[in-house]
Amino acid sequence: MTESDDAKGDPAQKYIPSLEQMQQWTQSIGQAQQLLMEHAAGLSAKSKDIGNNGITTPALPMAFQPELFAQVQTDFAKESLALWQRFLDTDLTNNAAPADSPAGRKDRRFADPAWQKTPFFDLIRQSYLLVADYLLRLADSVDGLDARQKQQMRFATQGLVDALAPSNFAFTNPVVIEKTIETGGDNLVRGLKHMLADMEKGQLSHTDGSAFEVGVNIASTPGKVIKETPLYQLIHYEPTTKKVMGTPLIVFPPWINRFYILDLAPEKSFVKWAVDQGISLFMVSWKSADASMKDIEWADYIVRGQIDAIDTVRELLDVDSVHTIGYCVAGTTLAATLAYLAARGEADKVKSATFFTAQVDFRDAGELTLFIDDEQLRLVEQLSAPGYMDGRYMAATFNLLRGRDLIWNYVVNNYLLGADYPPFDLLYWNGDTTNLPAKWHREYLTDLYRDNKLATPGAITIDGTPIDLRKVTTPSFIQAGREDHIAPLKSVWKLTEHFSGPNKFMLAGSGHIAGVVNPPASNKYQYWTCDEPVSSLDEFVAKAKETPGSWWPDWIKWLQSFDDEAVPVKNARVPGKGALKAIEDAPGRYVKSH
Repeated sequence: MTESDDAKGDPAQKYIPSLEQMQQWTQSIGQAQQLLMEHAAGLSAKSKDIGNNGITTPALPMAFQPELFAQVQTDFAKESLALWQRFLDTDLTNNAAPADSPAGRKDRRFADPAWQKTPFFDLIRQSYLLVADYLLRLADSVDGLDARQKQQMRFATQGLVDALAPSNFAFTNPVVIEKTIETGGDNLVRGLKHMLADMEKGQLSHTDGSAFEVGVNIASTPGKVIKETPLYQLIHYEPTTKKVMGTPLIVFPPWINRFYILDLAPEKSFVKWAVDQGISLFMVSWKSADASMKDIEWADYIVRGQIDAIDTVRELLDVDSVHTIGYCVAGTTLAATLAYLAARGEADKVKSATFFTAQVDFRDAGELTLFIDDEQLRLVEQLSAPGYMDGRYMAATFNLLRGRDLIWNYVVNNYLLGADYPPFDLLYWNGDTTNLPAKWHREYLTDLYRDNKLATPGAITIDGTPIDLRKVTTPSFIQAGREDHIAPLKSVWKLTEHFSGPNKFMLAGSGHIAGVVNPPASNKYQYWTCDEPVSSLDEFVAKAKETPGSWWPDWIKWLQSFDDEAVPVKNARVPGKGALKAIEDAPGRYVKSH
């Protein structure tokens, strides 16, 4: 190709990298490799504690698994040569990488055609994908680390390559460059306003908060707060049917988040749907922690929280027992509550228990366990100095678990492209953080996540009563999310192995939130159930029947199988008309406090 031909052709051809640029890429890759080696060496040194004297051996040169390391290096060299060959073709018409190549994999971050229009940006995209694959495989080839340290290295490496994606930087993202030219830089000004606003509130925004008001268009199912304690408010929802199930249902949401994940916009609300099915429904709204709650511990959430609410509803409606739901950490706590009641001979207070994405055995608790070590626990202590953990720190931790989707996606869209935040009720809820009592938070991380005491009979004592999950005979409905990264499927399944009572296990499509909040009207996802007895998760997966749509109707059939007789809606079945008078309208003030 002559110089005149180049001038007449695509001007982007002038961006073919020079030898100096190629050398710079090679140097960057080498630096990244060295960082990985040094980080792995540090982990290895930490793990070589001698005896009980706290002395560690000096950091040794990092070792890699020879065969795997050689294969990684060979594959990288081969793919690199193929990459450069594609971009050095004289006609520049064959830049696409094969689908089985790391550089040819589909990636939503580079879905815009602008990444392929110009060879220069296509080269950046493919080079990044190739280097990212190389670094991750290199991390996997490190030798001398235990399984948890390998997970930590993989997680750290994934976070690094996600952060360094060319899509995250204005001058290496063709979509941002085009937008900047198109708007004369107005996108960057709007993005700066978004960033400064987020810095002021100390939290990354995911949605337009002005589009929602708690109690108006979100958490708006009618009801009354009928009880208030220093730990929780109890909401009784207005029935919408002339008769309701005789046995009421109490929902225990996680106090790590606001309860209205189960009462979003009316068309998504589990609360509204359940009330419309004729369930006499009560909801616990936990108080967001402040300095006065610094000594609150797990026993408080069990005895003075869940059991107190159970006894309150039983007495109010003059019933022997209640149905219960525990979501996430409140499901873990509900399991402990059932074990506590069983140990005291009071198991019949709960007729059934439903668990939404809950764990009791934390051996396979997923990526969150990577944040539980002595160093992280010391950090938690420092951040909890006022007596509580600011919920924004917890939100940041959960965002890190899915940094590509929950951090960098918004950096690009809202900071670089200057896009307006979409009004999305679930994301509004996600950003409405709650504070956690310092003592409880420390107990939860150490006793459950780190030491896995709940899975050991008698290892945990509640108000002087040792608890044992094997004593739980309450009928249970156990829901897990197929793509749940907070309470992994394998971990949730273990509830079936610890309880002694009858249980029904159900696997829902999607993850920790969408797997639960999936109303029938949406007709989304699917779920799996198995009618015959199975002895393992693998056997369940092999034999389970897939059903399209929401699992909510299947759950309520299970609940109704307990032969509850319908009763008229009168007296105490109407919120505020019984012994407990209405304090205020739902959703109450606790859910609005910070």
